[in-house]
Amino acid sequence: MAKLKIIIGSTRPGRAADRVAPWVIDRAGRHGAFEVEVLDLREWPLPFFQETRETVGDFADPTYSDPIVRRWNRTIADGDAYLFITPEYNHSVPGVLKNAIDNVFASFALRNKPAAFVAYSGGIVGGARAVEHLAHIVIEAEMAPLRNSVLVAQVQQAFDGDGNPVNPATEASLGIVLDDLAWWAAALGRARAEGELPPGSFRLRAATAGR
Repeated sequence: MAKLKIIIGSTRPGRAADRVAPWVIDRAGRHGAFEVEVLDLREWPLPFFQETRETVGDFADPTYSDPIVRRWNRTIADGDAYLFITPEYNHSVPGVLKNAIDNVFASFALRNKPAAFVAYSGGIVGGARAVEHLAHIVIEAEMAPLRNSVLVAQVQQAFDGDGNPVNPATEASLGIVLDDLAWWAAALGRARAEGELPPGSFRLRAATAGR
């Protein structure tokens, strides 16, 4: 069973994530393909990214500048697939979410693993621009961002009193995303087991050494 990490990317008081996340977590747990762990960034007070080669130490067993960064990297490394829940702030993602991804440094813990997105906003675009930015961010972490996503528009009116989506397409979209994550987690898990290329930056450094 694939280990799915659901990352809640907003920490501010009164966040609408508390309307969205329970539904996502429930459906992921009931899907049947995943062992689900929720990583709420409220519970991970990560420092602003500040790692260097000196703070990382041994790349084979990084120490990092703060024990919580080491623990974060190890927790992230344990996953097979990742589902990010994010609001849209100024056409992008919250700084705490970007910082959390930046802090996965030197461990390559996200590399060659699938990422999917649930985004929401108070407006009519449902966080689409946050997804566009987040896809670019996770590519740089060498993840495989999935094409299908869940966009929750006008989030304050998007769920009924029982916490279910008012729009049937929202429910269907999450089902598609979870199916995609299960397929990609299995496919990329097999590929990693067969052997991974070293990171491109390492190969480039080796190819140009001494020139």
